[in-house]
Amino acid sequence: MKKIVFATNNAHKLQELRQMLGDRYEILGLADIGCHEDIPETADFIEGNAQMKARYVKEHYGYDCFSDDTGLEIDALGGEPGVHSARYAGPGHDSEANIDKVLDKMQGVTDRTARFRTAIALLQDNEMHMFEGQVEGIILTERHGTGGFGYDSIFRPIEGDGSTFAQMSPQDKNRISHRGRAVARLIEFLKNQENN
Repeated sequence: MKKIVFATNNAHKLQELRQMLGDRYEILGLADIGCHEDIPETADFIEGNAQMKARYVKEHYGYDCFSDDTGLEIDALGGEPGVHSARYAGPGHDSEANIDKVLDKMQGVTDRTARFRTAIALLQDNEMHMFEGQVEGIILTERHGTGGFGYDSIFRPIEGDGSTFAQMSPQDKNRISHRGRAVARLIEFLKNQENN
Protein backbone atom coordinates (compact mmCIF):
# COMPACT_ATOMS: atom_id res chain seq x y z
CA MET A 1 0.00 0.00 0.00
CA LYS A 2 1.31 3.42 -0.97
CA LYS A 3 2.19 5.77 1.89
CA ILE A 4 1.27 9.41 1.67
CA VAL A 5 1.45 12.05 4.39
CA PHE A 6 -1.48 14.27 5.27
CA ALA A 7 0.17 17.33 6.84
CA THR A 8 -2.05 17.62 9.90
CA ASN A 9 -2.08 16.90 13.62
CA ASN A 10 -5.88 17.18 13.66
CA ALA A 11 -7.21 13.74 14.59
CA HIS A 12 -10.70 14.62 13.27
CA LYS A 13 -9.34 15.50 9.83
CA LEU A 14 -7.15 12.39 9.70
CA GLN A 15 -10.10 10.17 10.59
CA GLU A 16 -12.31 11.83 7.96
CA LEU A 17 -9.66 11.41 5.26
CA ARG A 18 -8.91 7.79 6.14
CA GLN A 19 -12.65 7.03 5.89
CA MET A 20 -12.88 8.75 2.51
CA LEU A 21 -9.74 7.25 0.97
CA GLY A 22 -10.43 3.73 2.24
CA ASP A 23 -7.61 1.21 1.92
CA ARG A 24 -6.01 2.57 -1.26
CA TYR A 25 -3.35 4.52 0.59
CA GLU A 26 -1.82 4.40 4.03
CA ILE A 27 -2.45 7.92 5.29
CA LEU A 28 0.17 9.09 7.76
CA GLY A 29 -0.29 12.14 9.96
CA LEU A 30 2.53 14.45 11.02
CA ALA A 31 2.96 12.61 14.33
CA ASP A 32 3.40 9.32 12.42
CA ILE A 33 6.51 10.69 10.67
CA GLY A 34 7.90 12.36 13.80
CA CYS A 35 7.03 15.91 12.74
CA HIS A 36 6.15 17.77 15.93
CA GLU A 37 7.13 21.31 14.96
CA ASP A 38 4.59 23.97 14.13
CA ILE A 39 4.70 24.23 10.32
CA PRO A 40 4.51 27.89 9.24
CA GLU A 41 1.16 29.02 7.81
CA THR A 42 1.92 32.62 6.92
CA ALA A 43 0.37 32.95 3.46
CA ASP A 44 -2.36 35.52 2.80
CA PHE A 45 -4.71 32.92 1.29
CA ILE A 46 -5.65 29.30 2.04
CA GLU A 47 -4.10 27.92 -1.17
CA GLY A 48 -0.73 29.35 -0.14
CA ASN A 49 -0.90 27.83 3.34
CA ALA A 50 -1.74 24.41 1.91
CA GLN A 51 1.23 24.60 -0.45
CA MET A 52 3.61 25.76 2.30
CA LYS A 53 2.76 22.78 4.50
CA ALA A 54 3.10 20.23 1.69
CA ARG A 55 6.50 21.66 0.66
CA TYR A 56 7.72 21.68 4.27
CA VAL A 57 7.00 17.95 4.72
CA LYS A 58 8.63 17.05 1.40
CA GLU A 59 11.74 19.14 2.10
CA HIS A 60 12.22 18.03 5.72
CA TYR A 61 10.91 14.45 5.72
CA GLY A 62 11.05 13.33 2.08
CA TYR A 63 7.45 12.10 1.80
CA ASP A 64 4.95 12.88 -0.91
CA CYS A 65 2.38 14.90 0.94
CA PHE A 66 -0.98 16.58 0.72
CA SER A 67 -2.09 19.39 2.92
CA ASP A 68 -5.28 21.33 3.28
CA ASP A 69 -6.28 24.68 4.57
CA THR A 70 -9.85 25.72 5.17
CA GLY A 71 -11.43 29.09 5.66
CA LEU A 72 -14.87 30.15 6.77
CA GLU A 73 -15.76 33.24 4.74
CA ILE A 74 -18.63 35.34 6.14
CA ASP A 75 -19.95 37.93 3.71
CA ALA A 76 -21.07 40.47 6.35
CA LEU A 77 -17.56 40.37 7.87
CA GLY A 78 -15.83 41.05 4.56
CA GLY A 79 -14.74 37.40 4.20
CA GLU A 80 -13.51 36.99 7.79
CA PRO A 81 -12.29 34.85 9.43
CA GLY A 82 -10.99 33.43 6.11
CA VAL A 83 -7.33 32.42 6.20
CA HIS A 84 -7.32 33.15 9.96
CA SER A 85 -10.19 30.74 10.75
CA ALA A 86 -8.22 28.39 13.03
CA ARG A 87 -6.70 31.25 15.06
CA TYR A 88 -9.48 33.84 14.80
CA ALA A 89 -9.71 34.44 18.55
CA GLY A 90 -5.97 34.06 19.16
CA PRO A 91 -3.06 31.68 18.60
CA GLY A 92 -4.45 28.76 20.61
CA HIS A 93 -6.66 27.06 17.97
CA ASP A 94 -9.58 27.42 20.45
CA SER A 95 -12.72 26.49 18.48
CA GLU A 96 -15.13 27.65 21.18
CA ALA A 97 -13.45 31.04 21.46
CA ASN A 98 -13.45 31.35 17.65
CA ILE A 99 -17.20 30.63 17.55
CA ASP A 100 -17.83 33.12 20.36
CA LYS A 101 -15.96 35.82 18.41
CA VAL A 102 -18.01 35.15 15.26
CA LEU A 103 -21.31 35.16 17.16
CA ASP A 104 -20.32 38.38 18.94
CA LYS A 105 -19.40 40.14 15.67
CA MET A 106 -22.60 38.87 14.00
CA GLN A 107 -25.00 40.15 16.67
CA GLY A 108 -27.84 42.03 14.99
CA VAL A 109 -26.54 41.27 11.48
CA THR A 110 -29.24 40.10 9.07
CA ASP A 111 -27.03 39.00 6.14
CA ARG A 112 -25.70 35.71 7.50
CA THR A 113 -24.49 34.16 4.24
CA ALA A 114 -21.16 32.38 4.39
CA ARG A 115 -19.16 29.61 2.82
CA PHE A 116 -16.54 27.11 3.82
CA ARG A 117 -13.71 26.77 1.33
CA THR A 118 -11.02 24.07 1.41
CA ALA A 119 -7.90 24.02 -0.72
CA ILE A 120 -5.81 20.85 -0.91
CA ALA A 121 -2.24 20.94 -2.20
CA LEU A 122 -0.77 17.58 -3.28
CA LEU A 123 2.99 17.53 -3.76
CA GLN A 124 3.75 14.29 -5.57
CA ASP A 125 6.88 13.46 -7.55
CA ASN A 126 7.89 17.11 -7.09
CA GLU A 127 4.76 18.35 -8.87
CA MET A 128 2.14 20.48 -7.12
CA HIS A 129 -1.55 19.76 -7.80
CA MET A 130 -4.41 21.84 -6.34
CA PHE A 131 -7.97 20.78 -5.51
CA GLU A 132 -10.75 22.95 -4.10
CA GLY A 133 -14.12 22.40 -2.51
CA GLN A 134 -16.72 24.92 -1.39
CA VAL A 135 -20.09 24.84 0.34
CA GLU A 136 -22.51 27.72 0.79
CA GLY A 137 -24.53 28.21 3.96
CA ILE A 138 -25.59 30.57 6.72
CA ILE A 139 -24.25 31.42 10.16
CA LEU A 140 -26.76 30.68 12.93
CA THR A 141 -27.22 32.85 16.01
CA GLU A 142 -26.33 30.00 18.41
CA ARG A 143 -24.70 26.57 18.45
CA HIS A 144 -26.65 23.51 17.29
CA GLY A 145 -25.27 19.97 17.57
CA THR A 146 -22.26 18.40 19.26
CA GLY A 147 -20.54 16.56 16.39
CA GLY A 148 -17.96 17.87 13.97
CA PHE A 149 -15.35 20.43 14.93
CA GLY A 150 -14.34 24.03 14.28
CA TYR A 151 -17.33 26.18 13.30
CA ASP A 152 -19.58 23.20 12.46
CA SER A 153 -22.14 23.95 15.19
CA ILE A 154 -23.00 27.42 13.80
CA PHE A 155 -22.83 26.65 10.06
CA ARG A 156 -25.95 25.37 8.29
CA PRO A 157 -25.31 24.42 4.66
CA ILE A 158 -27.92 25.44 2.10
CA GLU A 159 -27.97 21.85 0.83
CA GLY A 160 -29.28 19.24 3.23
CA ASP A 161 -32.15 18.95 5.67
CA GLY A 162 -31.59 22.12 7.69
CA SER A 163 -29.06 20.57 10.06
CA THR A 164 -25.75 22.15 10.96
CA PHE A 165 -22.58 20.23 10.13
CA ALA A 166 -22.38 19.43 13.86
CA GLN A 167 -25.79 17.70 13.71
CA MET A 168 -24.95 15.51 10.70
CA SER A 169 -23.42 12.06 10.63
CA PRO A 170 -19.82 12.05 9.34
CA GLN A 171 -21.06 10.34 6.14
CA ASP A 172 -23.72 12.98 5.46
CA LYS A 173 -21.28 15.79 6.18
CA ASN A 174 -18.57 14.30 3.95
CA ARG A 175 -21.02 14.00 1.07
CA ILE A 176 -21.67 17.77 0.84
CA SER A 177 -18.87 19.44 2.79
CA HIS A 178 -16.13 21.66 1.39
CA ARG A 179 -13.48 19.18 2.53
CA GLY A 180 -15.50 16.26 1.16
CA ARG A 181 -15.68 17.93 -2.26
CA ALA A 182 -11.97 18.81 -2.32
CA VAL A 183 -11.04 15.30 -1.18
CA ALA A 184 -13.32 13.76 -3.85
CA ARG A 185 -11.30 15.67 -6.47
CA LEU A 186 -8.05 14.51 -4.87
CA ILE A 187 -9.26 10.88 -4.81
CA GLU A 188 -10.39 11.06 -8.44
CA PHE A 189 -6.92 12.35 -9.37
CA LEU A 190 -5.16 9.58 -7.40
CA LYS A 191 -7.42 6.89 -8.90
CA ASN A 192 -6.74 8.14 -12.43
CA GLN A 193 -3.03 7.86 -11.72
CA GLU A 194 -3.44 4.23 -10.66
CA ASN A 195 -5.30 3.43 -13.87
CA ASN A 196 -2.70 5.02 -16.16
